[in-house]
Amino acid sequence: MIVRLDLQDEQTVQKLWNLQQRAYRVEAELIGTEDIPPLRESVEQLRTCGETFYGYIEEGELAGAVSFLIEGETLDIHRMIVDPVHFRKGIASQLLTSVHEHGYSKIVVATGSLNEPAVRLYERHGFTLTDQKEVMPGLRLSFYEKTIYPSESESPPK
Repeated sequence: MIVRLDLQDEQTVQKLWNLQQRAYRVEAELIGTEDIPPLRESVEQLRTCGETFYGYIEEGELAGAVSFLIEGETLDIHRMIVDPVHFRKGIASQLLTSVHEHGYSKIVVATGSLNEPAVRLYERHGFTLTDQKEVMPGLRLSFYEKTIYPSESESPPK
């Protein structure tokens, strides 16, 4: 089940922070650097980041989450997080599909270029690579976007 997460709830934000730490440690290994912002973020910084979060709940536990910001008609995914014990269960795909339901005309996302599971996820869901940039020595990001046509999303913008 996918639900909106209330980061003002102490238990929720703590569970999300713990999940984020576990998931981004795996990404850090994949891309070869521990110097990624989510691993340096405190619980309070997470709570006040301004992003909208939805969580994937499995058997009462937070197994994954997606966050985004809205910029005009563009939904900008900032985080796609899946607990490593739940990898390869389709959770990221379900979270990604759920953001389509928000009715925006374009979705954008960036991921570490060496994070092959994330790259495959976005490409499998019809995202197009638009750019790659080295944001710091040894760390390249790949930028993706997807234009959503009205037939793909019937929900009004929220």
